[in-house]
Amino acid sequence: MTVVNPRVHGFDVGPTGLFAVLAGGLLLSQAAKLHIEIGRQNITVSPIEIPFLIALFVLPPVGVLVARLLAGVVVYLWLSKDSTKYVFNVALFAASTAAANLVVAAFGPLKIGQPRSWLVALGAVLVLEVFAYLCVAAVVGVMQGAVSPGDLLRNASSLLFGEAAAVIGLIMLLAIQVTLWALVPLTALALIVAYGFRMYARFINEHQKLDEMYELTRAVRQATSEGELADILLSRVRGMLRAEYATLWLPASGRYPEVLLTAKEGVRGLLDRAPAPADLRREAFAEGGTVAVGPKLGDDARRGQLLDSRTKDVIIVPLRSGSATVGTVECVNRLGDVHQFGPADVNQMEAIASQTAAAVENARLVERLRFDAYHDALTGLPNRHRMITAIEEAVKVRAPGEVVSVLVFDVDGLRDVNDSLGHGAGDQLLAEVGERLRSAAPAGSLVSRVGGDEFALLVRMPGIEDAVALAGELRTALQEPMPFGNARLDVDTAVGLSIHPDHGSEPEVLLQRADLANLAAKGTQAAVQVFNLGLESSSVRRLGLAGDLRRAIDAAELEVHFQPKIAIGRRELIGVECLARWKHATHGWVAPSDFVAVAEHTGQLGRLTDLVLREGLRRCREWSEAGHPLSVAVNLSPRTLVDPVFPSYLQELLREYEVAPALLTLEITEDRMFAETDRPLPTLRRLRDTGVRLSVDDFGTGYSSLSYLRRLPVQEVKIDRSFVQGMATDDGDYAIVRAVVDLSRHFGLEVVAEGVESELALSQLEEIGCDIGQGFYFSRPLSYERLVAWLAARTELAEPAGDSSRRLRVVT
Repeated sequence: MTVVNPRVHGFDVGPTGLFAVLAGGLLLSQAAKLHIEIGRQNITVSPIEIPFLIALFVLPPVGVLVARLLAGVVVYLWLSKDSTKYVFNVALFAASTAAANLVVAAFGPLKIGQPRSWLVALGAVLVLEVFAYLCVAAVVGVMQGAVSPGDLLRNASSLLFGEAAAVIGLIMLLAIQVTLWALVPLTALALIVAYGFRMYARFINEHQKLDEMYELTRAVRQATSEGELADILLSRVRGMLRAEYATLWLPASGRYPEVLLTAKEGVRGLLDRAPAPADLRREAFAEGGTVAVGPKLGDDARRGQLLDSRTKDVIIVPLRSGSATVGTVECVNRLGDVHQFGPADVNQMEAIASQTAAAVENARLVERLRFDAYHDALTGLPNRHRMITAIEEAVKVRAPGEVVSVLVFDVDGLRDVNDSLGHGAGDQLLAEVGERLRSAAPAGSLVSRVGGDEFALLVRMPGIEDAVALAGELRTALQEPMPFGNARLDVDTAVGLSIHPDHGSEPEVLLQRADLANLAAKGTQAAVQVFNLGLESSSVRRLGLAGDLRRAIDAAELEVHFQPKIAIGRRELIGVECLARWKHATHGWVAPSDFVAVAEHTGQLGRLTDLVLREGLRRCREWSEAGHPLSVAVNLSPRTLVDPVFPSYLQELLREYEVAPALLTLEITEDRMFAETDRPLPTLRRLRDTGVRLSVDDFGTGYSSLSYLRRLPVQEVKIDRSFVQGMATDDGDYAIVRAVVDLSRHFGLEVVAEGVESELALSQLEEIGCDIGQGFYFSRPLSYERLVAWLAARTELAEPAGDSSRRLRVVT
């Protein structure tokens, strides 16, 4: 049995009742469609293939075309608000239906009882679907760029559902050929299948959302900066919510600037503006709650705000980190004319926001760690590691006639500030120096703090002379006194320079050589020093001496030499100064200034002082037991005199060697710490109370003053050799020595003149009343064995001066 197989006569649409039923079926199935979205366009998956396949069998081609057009015109007139899309869809329905009719015309006529007709009808439906799909993909490609083959094949899977619906239509057609009552179970089956398909589609949609959320979470966790986070986040969020815009807003906070970035559909890259009303964004941020507005969300007042901004709908969710809100993430304008954001989208956005907030905190934590790794916590300036990296980058590119200069500034007197005013004042001083240096430095330079009291400047200059001039200018700019409470702190620095390419290309080498030049600059009047190879050889030599000195002390390889001290008026030997000497196996005799400096910097100064003290006290006891007691003088470092344990230790040594305290003189080298602070005074007073004599060494070359002598509990002053050696030929030196002698008499102090090298100088010292002389005129420092020989050759017993001790008179 076959159904009606009408012939085409003019515009015959077939039997009126049958036409009306099928046109209504096409309309209902078209209205019940499901959409698969590609950007702004929709690919339709619907049960329209069921009535369409039946229409192919029972209606003429014109009837099929008209019924299909009527259904599309009515449905899209209700759904579509875009006239361009409306016209396109209606035209697409006409063209695809005509393509299906051509297949039937070419391989028909269709007879329900023939399997060949079934294949022709299913093929016609497939041609209709493929034709419509390719037209939509072509339009999407023109408007948004070419669709990738992968996306094209992935979305083409929806065609299988159309063919499945066409098979159901064929089964229904075969069933109603037997009896119209077959429509009842078939309708029930169709409803069950539709419901199952709907549930399956929902399941697929939820599964896709979970996958997208998982991928989003994994991606944002890898973000190490806010900019990278925005790149990863926004395009994914926009795609997940099928939104036209997705925006990340992080307001300025502390050192973090404001971030406002937006991903837009069809636009590569990110925009620095947002389409949603700013008032809604600020409301979500201030209240810490979600703001959702649209046809399905919010109230009329907020919808009015959207109309003013020409926005269809928006979801704004705050990014909360603990109790604080760090920003917002938002989606604007759900894609598709018939779609709007709903409660499910709000829930999804809130889940995204929780992941984004954690990612923002992680990115900021990474950024803080990176900042801390390259910056100094106290001053906020780049640190040594950042400076080394910058030098490495700077030396790679250098213009002709240009040098890369590294300047190292050392803040003088920081330790004194810490000792007298506390470390808080020292920190404030360093912060001020860093700020002054940063402000005064040339544009394009880099200022960093590379050590406790050291700052470095990296700058490109035309030549080394310009770098030296800049160093002097910056040093002068730093010398402005800094107010601190009621006091004013004087800021002074020494500057060392190294340049590329003259002094090296390696960043560590350039910085190290600038450090060496800085150390040398402290001993110059200008306090600015350019590196030279002589500085490096001296430094390397001292570094090599550190380990050798430790071994030499352990092996008792250091010697103690003695230089006689003579009472000038009586020409009487009254004592000796104990001086450490070291003969290195490779370098020969090492200058005391070298190995004493090494001992100070390597923590061996205490052992060196102990060695000299013990040898001096041992010889002092021997001389006393021999009947001609001689005092011994030992130099002490300022660092030793701030050790509160040293006076007790010295008393134990005096008892151990049974030496009277008055026979021991401790010579104190002048130092700024002594001149400007009172920290050593408690130790000095305790030493004086033990009965030992205290002497100021090298007086006149450092920070000496009347107040200096008045404060320190000393009994002796030693005039520096530089003045004594020149007094015979320089009236200025003579005047200085005479003034020191007169000043010392005023304070009741004995005066020792170092550097006596001639009879004329000795006569002048005796004339002005100097008490004691010491120098090459009498003797160089001698080892103990040579000192014994010198005593035998150059001294004789003098008459006792009111006691039983024998005195040694120097024979010249």
